[in-house]
Amino acid sequence: MHHDQSGFGIRCEWGIKGVEALAPISDVVIIVDVLSFTTCVDVAVSRGAAVLPYRWKDDSAGEFARRHSAELAGVRGDPAHRFSLSPVSLEKLGPGDRIVLPSPNGSTLTLATGKTPTLSGCLRNARAAAQAANRIGGTVAVIPAGERWPDGGLRPALEDWIGAGAIIAELNGDPSPEARAAVAAFRQASRRFTETLSACGSGRELIARGYESDVVRAAQHDVSHTAPRLTDGAYVESPA
Repeated sequence: MHHDQSGFGIRCEWGIKGVEALAPISDVVIIVDVLSFTTCVDVAVSRGAAVLPYRWKDDSAGEFARRHSAELAGVRGDPAHRFSLSPVSLEKLGPGDRIVLPSPNGSTLTLATGKTPTLSGCLRNARAAAQAANRIGGTVAVIPAGERWPDGGLRPALEDWIGAGAIIAELNGDPSPEARAAVAAFRQASRRFTETLSACGSGRELIARGYESDVVRAAQHDVSHTAPRLTDGAYVESPA
């Protein structure tokens, strides 16, 4: 296959098509959705909680949460829910808590990786996620999630490209040209992550909605030692 980046141990490709192409031929997949799914996963799991990814933001999510004895995260600003796809809202979680986190990007990609070991990575836990992947195997697929245009098409998102590069920079092995390009984006943004994420399209959208604090949390680099791994349908701390 021309697009599977074969011959390189570290590979990087966008979205669901990237998962479909790379997960079956990789030892481990790292999903990167900086604003905000994988940042939320890091915040929750670092506090001892478990995160159950779910694709749909509809009535079926509530039933899924009830079946799994978990609390459902709602949309940002919904007073009917304590938690949402806002990293700040998840700072109240504690050990043993279980939360269902619907997301059309991060959750959907997570649930598409099949039997391939799957980690959640972001800027906050870049080194920890990479170290966990290094322990699992030598062929690593890093998947920046991207966002969606109104027509449903993939919109490559700068924050996910930077987050993917932060992780790739810590991985062992030979990176593909695509992976090296992500590292270049990460290094270009180095030491000014908050400024960069605040000025990119996704960050500007969140700030306009009143969630600047979420962007600030997502822009923190290597502040977490947590490496969430998908285990029995939930992200929990990866074993050392």
